[in-house]
Amino acid sequence: MRGLLQDDAAVSADAYLAWWQLAGVDGAVTEAPVNWLRPAPAHPVAAPDAMSVAPAIDKPRTLESFLAWLADDPAQPERRWAGTQIAPVGKAQAALMVVTDLPDPADLSEGRLLADRAGLLFDAMLRAIGLDRDAIHLASLFTARPPGGMVEASDLATAADRMRTHVALAQPRRLLLLGDRTIRALLPTSDGPHAQAAASGLRDFNHDGGNVPAIATFHPRLLLTQPAAKAECWRTLQSLIEEARP
Repeated sequence: MRGLLQDDAAVSADAYLAWWQLAGVDGAVTEAPVNWLRPAPAHPVAAPDAMSVAPAIDKPRTLESFLAWLADDPAQPERRWAGTQIAPVGKAQAALMVVTDLPDPADLSEGRLLADRAGLLFDAMLRAIGLDRDAIHLASLFTARPPGGMVEASDLATAADRMRTHVALAQPRRLLLLGDRTIRALLPTSDGPHAQAAASGLRDFNHDGGNVPAIATFHPRLLLTQPAAKAECWRTLQSLIEEARP
C-alpha cells in the first residue's frame, strides 16, 4: 500500500511541476529579484517599412489623358455603381467651366448632364450671361449616379481632389459651381449650404496649378422646386456677365 501511495505522490508532484513549467515558472529562485506585479512592457510599434508605403498616384498631365483616366481607371468610385457614365464635355481654356454634383435620372436617360427641365433652365441661365453650351466646359463631381443618389464622404473627398486636377488641366477663365454638394466639396465655408449657394461674390478656387475665380449658385433642380430662389441666383450670375464673355 505504501508503494502505491508513494507512486501516486510522485505522479502528483510531477504533474504539479509540469503545470508551473507550462505557466512559465521553471525555477524557484533567480539571480535578481522580479516584480511579478509590474505591468508587461508595451511593445514598440515598428516604423513602417519604406518599401511597404503605397506609391503616390501619378496624376494625368493633360486634359485628354485625364478624361481617359477618368473613364477607364478601375479605382474610380463610379466603377462600383451600375448605370450610364456621363463624361465631361467642352474644350480647354473655356470662358467658363461649370461643375455640378452628379447626373440626375433624366441626364442618364439622355446621356448628357443637365437635361430635361433642369437643362432648359440651365440653358436659360447661360443665355442670361451671354453664353451657351458650346462656349463652356461642363463636368460633374461624379460621372455616374450612385444608388439613391447618395455618396460616401470618402468618395466625395476623392471626387473633390480629382476635380482640382480637372480644373487645373481644363484651365477655364472662370468657374461656376452648382448645388450644395458641389459647393461643400470644393468651396467649403462655415456658413450653411444655402448661404454658400447664395453668395454673390467671386472667390478663389485653389487647384493643382494655382487658382481660378469661382462663383457658386443654386442647382437648377432646386430652382424648379423653389422659384423664389431664382432672383438670388440671377444676382449671383450678374457678376459673370462681363467676366465670362469670350
